[in-house]
Amino acid sequence: MDQRTHGLTSKELVGEPVKIEKEYAEVKLRTTREMAVDEYGLVHGGFTFGLADYAAMLAVNEPTVVLGKAEVKFLKPVRVGEELLARGKVQEDAGKKKIVWVEVFNENEEGEKVFEGRFYCYVLEKHVLE
Repeated sequence: MDQRTHGLTSKELVGEPVKIEKEYAEVKLRTTREMAVDEYGLVHGGFTFGLADYAAMLAVNEPTVVLGKAEVKFLKPVRVGEELLARGKVQEDAGKKKIVWVEVFNENEEGEKVFEGRFYCYVLEKHVLE
């Protein structure tokens, strides 16, 4: 399926789509030193959230989709150099309102879940900035 939304998203900062299907998307992100908040290499949570949000937008995959609300949990720390994989699936389709469940996993041998959440997405009549 073709990508119909968020086409200018930075692959380096938010992630790269690896799969887009009807009501489902996967996006991966390689974390970098620029994402670190301290000398231990802890990645700022905003990058993990951004990745998850991008997966939610691609699961909806409508040109005018926007995020209205999110209920999320950060489950494990993310370290510089880890590759993250976000999986988003539309759980509820109420016309213009879509609820997307997103899980983010790290690349270690256990494939630990580091983040999960529910994203409330809305498909607008026109672009939010029009």
